[in-house]
Amino acid sequence: MDTPSELGVFLRSRRAALRPQDVGITPHPTRRRVSGLRREELAMLAGVSITHYTRLEQGRALSASDSVLDAIARTLRLTDDETAHLKDLARPTATAARRTTPRAEQAGASARQLLAAMSEVPALVLDRRNDVLAWNRLGHALLAAHLPADSPGTPGTRPNVTRMLFLDDRYRALYTDWDDEAQLAVASLRLIAGRHPDDRRLTELVGRLTVQCDEFAARWARHPVRTCASGLKRLRHPLVGTMDLSFENLLIPNTSGQRLIAYTAEPGSPSEAALRLLASTAAHETETTSAAL
Repeated sequence: MDTPSELGVFLRSRRAALRPQDVGITPHPTRRRVSGLRREELAMLAGVSITHYTRLEQGRALSASDSVLDAIARTLRLTDDETAHLKDLARPTATAARRTTPRAEQAGASARQLLAAMSEVPALVLDRRNDVLAWNRLGHALLAAHLPADSPGTPGTRPNVTRMLFLDDRYRALYTDWDDEAQLAVASLRLIAGRHPDDRRLTELVGRLTVQCDEFAARWARHPVRTCASGLKRLRHPLVGTMDLSFENLLIPNTSGQRLIAYTAEPGSPSEAALRLLASTAAHETETTSAAL
């Protein structure tokens, strides 16, 4: 995930996706070898010198102004997320050249207290790499009852929801729209990777997934970029059936990108009834386990 290489791959992928006729260029029927925009065409349309753009795409430009990057983004018709990603890649952090392995993170005491208080709402805390730092009883029952409830407490083996989505068959089976979920997972991980090129653990996660899962590798190579703070997920739970659950992705202040994700069902809906049944089942199993100890 070398930053200059990532910048070039991203720009080339977006040039290839934009046809000349989309921007008013009539391609010569016999002289064109590529279907997408050429470097010189993009530079001309963006009002940037071909030399400057080429250096930027090759990762040799020491700096790029907002006006230049915004002009390139407009020409390539990038989304807001893609534009932010372009700027992250074009301006790597000062620590990118010396990647370090950060300490294993933990969920803060107040976040754990909040999770415990949300007894009727499935919730979990993730770090920026999507490692599960903590979950409440219902969050565990909803997403990963096949894993030990205390597994987030062990940094070396704690669950990672992106890894599970591609490599854990039981977690994968939860998502009725798995393709959409996989695309969003890769796109959001791309965005985080661009913001934190110095994160060795994140680099290692991407490397392992690329080697272990062809599906992940193919999606990663297409360089999707997208973030999602809220939405709707349809889950097929093995105990209570299909549920449509809204989710909110909330950043936790004063952390290195930790966030709390909570799931809710529409009041009075079958999904709410299924969620209550799951909560009752999880509570009963906890009581039974406690009594046996």
